[in-house]
Amino acid sequence: MKLISILLAAFGPTLVTQAGPSPYAGEQTRQIKALSEGEVSSLLSGHGMGFARAAELNSYPGPRHVLDLADELKLTPGQTTKLTAVFETMKAAALPLGRELVARETELDLLFTGKQATPDAVRALTHQIGRLQGELRAVHLNAHVATVAVLQAEQIAQYDTLRGYTSARPAVHDPASHQGHRP
Repeated sequence: MKLISILLAAFGPTLVTQAGPSPYAGEQTRQIKALSEGEVSSLLSGHGMGFARAAELNSYPGPRHVLDLADELKLTPGQTTKLTAVFETMKAAALPLGRELVARETELDLLFTGKQATPDAVRALTHQIGRLQGELRAVHLNAHVATVAVLQAEQIAQYDTLRGYTSARPAVHDPASHQGHRP
């Protein structure tokens, strides 16, 4: 115990001065402390916010980006129609989930700003937030799964190249391991 006191006396001031400001400094003025204005805007607009990164970086393109690259990928009119439907379905499901997620984050923030936070209230809201995040992520990931079912293997490989993804394995999907995919 005495050794700890000596070490703290000797190094404590150095540790405090080296810590510096918090990486959260400045965020205390946000309307919703846990979300930036950009994140709120993205959630309310149905954007992916990286929720589908597991798909995107494993050769499961997203419908919006594929549509943006339609010429380069040489999409057929049928593919364009199907991918537009995938995108619209995804967005229709994502928008209410995003609104609900922002509402629950606002509610959580208000618990703390109003000094009303209790373990049970925090637990209840964070469970709701986690469920909503999971549902929203599934919506975006499944849109990528649906997109792969519309594309040819060569288009997926070209997409990966155009997006700057490189890997040792080719962007070829085995229909037996990915339900609903057409090679």
